[in-house]
Amino acid sequence: MLELSTGTDVPADLIKDTTEASFMADVVEASQTTPVIVDFWAPWCGPCKTLGPILEKAVIAAKGAVRMVKVNVDEAQAIAGQLQIQSIPTVYAFYKGQPVDGFQGAQPESEIKAFVDRVVTAGGGEAPGESLDAAVEAAEEMLTEGAAVDAAQTFSAILAEEPKHAGAYGGLVRAHIAMDDLDQAEAILNGAPAEISNSAELEAAHAQIELARQAADAGPIAELTAAVEADPGNHQARFDLALALHAGGDVQQAVDQLLEIFRSDREWNDGAAKTQLFTIFDALKPNDPVVLNGRRKLSSMIFA
Repeated sequence: MLELSTGTDVPADLIKDTTEASFMADVVEASQTTPVIVDFWAPWCGPCKTLGPILEKAVIAAKGAVRMVKVNVDEAQAIAGQLQIQSIPTVYAFYKGQPVDGFQGAQPESEIKAFVDRVVTAGGGEAPGESLDAAVEAAEEMLTEGAAVDAAQTFSAILAEEPKHAGAYGGLVRAHIAMDDLDQAEAILNGAPAEISNSAELEAAHAQIELARQAADAGPIAELTAAVEADPGNHQARFDLALALHAGGDVQQAVDQLLEIFRSDREWNDGAAKTQLFTIFDALKPNDPVVLNGRRKLSSMIFA
């Protein structure tokens, strides 16, 4: 049994440290059956010392529905580099070998609990829902059906009752994106409470705004396709084609073009293909087939 600072005894494999040598077994392979939350930290990081115990507490409360692995970035620099860990603390959740959620920086306990609940749900488990979740789901349906104005009104009503509801905040931003009101969408996003500013819902909304702005400058698909066919090594033309395909709604083809750039030259334009892939993945739901397949292919290239 492992005894944490809280004095709580938990199974030894529920929360553990890992190394570069054991990362694949402890995270990628272990997450095939149970979601694994990975805490990237360092001994000199003050916020890490605050976040770690809160995260451990939430993992223990999940009663085995999720596991936690701790990575000291000073001792596992290769893994940190491969996953683009640019600041700590950074937390990723893996399921079926793929990242499905994550955040950076210290978070309030309520947000950490919500994060763990989402990870449990992503793994097929049951997590306690918020009282307004049903209303959020109804608003999401409106948005899916094209009733963006009605969805915005519903999200606004939810926020009037719970101003820090990340799902409703992200939904309101996306509703304004759907109404082609990007300036208002960005204003809403920038006005989000600090406690939820790094939530997955708002990160997704931020990515969607970025993609929507890119769409306004997207070039003609036919011309870009011809340019790529004429010179398959023209990474800029292929990248522009990916932007145009995404703007046209062909997300899968956009991802395929970006993966081809990464396969050919992962460092091209300061890793622009990988950055754009992450933007697209962030904008979609974690369980979207495009995300799952795209992350799997990208991971296979990274860890090859």
